[in-house]
Amino acid sequence: MVQTVFDGITSHRIRTPRLTAGVLERPGDDGGPVAVFVHGNVSSSLFWQPTMLALPARVRALAIDLRGFGDSDTLPVDATRGVRDFSDDVASVLDELGTGPAHIVGWSMGGGVVMQLLIDRPELVASLTLISPVSPYGFGGTDAEGRVLDAGEPGVGGGGANPDFVQRLQDGDRGDESPASPRNVLRTAYVADPASAAEFEDVWVESMLSTRTGVDNYPGDGSTTSAWPGFGPGTRGVLNTMAPRYFDTTGIVDVAAKPPVLWVHGLQDAIVSDASFFDLNQLGALGVVPGWPGADLAPAQPMVTQTRTVLDRYAAAGGEVRELALDGCGHSAHLEAPGPFRDALEALIA
Repeated sequence: MVQTVFDGITSHRIRTPRLTAGVLERPGDDGGPVAVFVHGNVSSSLFWQPTMLALPARVRALAIDLRGFGDSDTLPVDATRGVRDFSDDVASVLDELGTGPAHIVGWSMGGGVVMQLLIDRPELVASLTLISPVSPYGFGGTDAEGRVLDAGEPGVGGGGANPDFVQRLQDGDRGDESPASPRNVLRTAYVADPASAAEFEDVWVESMLSTRTGVDNYPGDGSTTSAWPGFGPGTRGVLNTMAPRYFDTTGIVDVAAKPPVLWVHGLQDAIVSDASFFDLNQLGALGVVPGWPGADLAPAQPMVTQTRTVLDRYAAAGGEVRELALDGCGHSAHLEAPGPFRDALEALIA
C-alpha cells in the first residue's frame, strides 16, 4: 500500500457548516504566516506535500481538499454558481481554523477557485499565487477578449471528458497500459517531462483516483447544441463550473484592496495554453475531432493571453503582479520546477 501522507505532515478532517473537509497541515510558528494550497481538477491536497515541507519552518502550511476530491465529503457541485461551491467551502475551512488573511495558492481549476475567493472574501487573502490557472473567462468557447463565440457554448463542459478516462478513474486503474489511464494522463498532460513527477508518481496517481465521478461531481452533465461538436454545458458537476456562462473571475480587477499576485505557468503546458490539447476547438483544428467548422467560427481559446490581459488590468488598477513563465515546464510548476517556484512563493510570503 502506498503511503500517501508524507512524514512531517498531518492529515485532519475539519468540520464546517458547509462540509467536512480533508486538510493536510505542516505546522509553523505561532503567529507566523499561513500558506493555503488549493488543488486543481482530478487531484487533491496530496500534490502539495513537497512544497509544504520545503517552506520555511515559520510558515504554517495548509492544503484543502475540494468537495468530491481527496478526504472531503462527496457533495454535489452546482455548476450554475461557477466555482463558488468550491470557494465557499475553502472560506468555511479558513473561518473554522481562524487563519485570518493567508497566502493563498491555487493550481489549475484551483486558480479559478482562489480568484473567486478573492472576489467574495478578500479579507482572507494576503497574497494570491496562481499556478497554470484556468482563464478568468473560463475554459473553452471564448475569443481573446473573453467574448462567447456561440451562445450554446459548443464543446464546453461535462460532455468534453474522455469517457474512457472517467471509467478508469471510477475503476481505480493504477496501470499504464492505456493512454487514458490516470498514470499516463499524469505523464503526458500534467507535466512536460514525466521524470519530474516520477519519484512520487504512485502518490500522485492515488490523488487522481480520489476524484469522485458522476453527473454531480466529475465530469458533470451536458446539453445538446446544433453547432459542432454537438454538446454544450450542463448545470451540474465539475467541468461545467468553468463554462463561460457561469464562470467569470475578471472581478478581481475591481477588488478594492488588491493583494500582490504571483502568476506561474509553464511554457509547455498541455492543458492551459493558447493552444490547449483539452480545448475541443484546438483538437478540431488539429483534425483529432472531425467536422471542425474552421477558425472563423471555432478558434482555440487563447487562455494564457486572456489571463495576462486581465492581470495587466489588475496591475493598472493598482495591484502588484509578477509573472514567472518557465521554459521546459508543463502544467505543474510546483512539481516540475520546485526551486524557482518556491523561491518566488517565499519572496511573496516574506
